[in-house]
Amino acid sequence: MVLKKNSRNEFLSEDPWRVFRIMAEFVEGFEVLSKIGPAVSIFGSSRIKKEDKYYKTAKDIAYSLVKMGYAVITGGGPGVMEAANKGATLAKGESVGLNIQIPLEQKANPFVKTLLDFRYFFVRKVMFVKYAKAFVILPGGFGTLDELFESLNLVQTQRIDAFPIILVGSSYWQGLVGWIKKTVLGKGCISKNDLDIFYIADTPGEVVNIIKRFYKKRPGIR
Repeated sequence: MVLKKNSRNEFLSEDPWRVFRIMAEFVEGFEVLSKIGPAVSIFGSSRIKKEDKYYKTAKDIAYSLVKMGYAVITGGGPGVMEAANKGATLAKGESVGLNIQIPLEQKANPFVKTLLDFRYFFVRKVMFVKYAKAFVILPGGFGTLDELFESLNLVQTQRIDAFPIILVGSSYWQGLVGWIKKTVLGKGCISKNDLDIFYIADTPGEVVNIIKRFYKKRPGIR
């Protein structure tokens, strides 16, 4: 790509100011989320409808997590995110939405109690991880997969302490998990121990039990 003279000047003059915008998002995120206590981040498609079984599953998982003493963090949008925020609200717990500014505007769902808006995906992703005791990942698309594989990579490379990464919906995830085991592991691109980084569950009770067992065995983590 060849930049015109004016375009290059604009690029150079805007970048330093962009750093300050990024810093401001980090500062606001840290300040707000540091007060919510232990939390679980819940991910899933914004396209899941209210009549879908995974909407109810997400709602019930969030409800159960609040009753365990966790805050619930989502991306703040519709679908699975709305369901999780709704479950947290019904349980009278902390319901957090980390909304993202994108060309196809995503409005925060009405069940978000604490809302943060982000311009930068990478800042938002730090917030999902930093305050989470677990990731609960329901069926979703590219954004959900992005969060899944980033969390797996961070734990694998020991950039963060291990924490439960739970895939909800065995029928949805079985193809991906099968490919990871047969092709990725089979090719030697990961080790067998890497398969222990994530868990598979189908019900809210299974999700709760995985988190409980994980921290019972590792009480000093995170």
